[in-house]
Amino acid sequence: MILVGMGANLPTAHGDPLATLHAAIEAMPSFGVDVVRRSSFYRTPAMAAYAQPPYVNAVIVVESALPAEELLQTLHRIEAQFGRVRLVRWGERTLDLDLLDYSGMVLPPRHPQGLQAGTGPIPLCLPHPGICERGFVLVPLAEVAPEWRHPVDGEGAAALLRRLIAEQGEAAMAGIERLTSG
Repeated sequence: MILVGMGANLPTAHGDPLATLHAAIEAMPSFGVDVVRRSSFYRTPAMAAYAQPPYVNAVIVVESALPAEELLQTLHRIEAQFGRVRLVRWGERTLDLDLLDYSGMVLPPRHPQGLQAGTGPIPLCLPHPGICERGFVLVPLAEVAPEWRHPVDGEGAAALLRRLIAEQGEAAMAGIERLTSG
């Protein structure tokens, strides 16, 4: 199973962030990425410490013959097609596509800074290191792929979400609102 997290909080030529995510899903087959299932779309607060618009997030299950590294590069090309420019870490964006899991593959970070790597694309690290810490990923992930298990600790998305809520309390789910059904 290949999982991709989607997010946007700026408009594009396709419209508002929700319309942009729909357009990105429609564009994926032309890049060799077939969307098998998608979660509902959720409005979520931005992670950044400075004010910015809320995000629209979702998780999709995809199929692709591309190896993991090429798939990540392809996701970055799709982001660029939708106007993504990496200026500020956790900054506003027209489209964000994160490779969350690639068939259970485990690849640790390949550079000493890990996730602290500036504004450029982060090298492939699987599973995505932010999965367990983000309600805006775990909520749609548990919805679209309830059978998924974290490749390192074996926990499912629902169990990871329960753990996150136990650790962070209501803050883990603050502001997450379903916009549409999957």
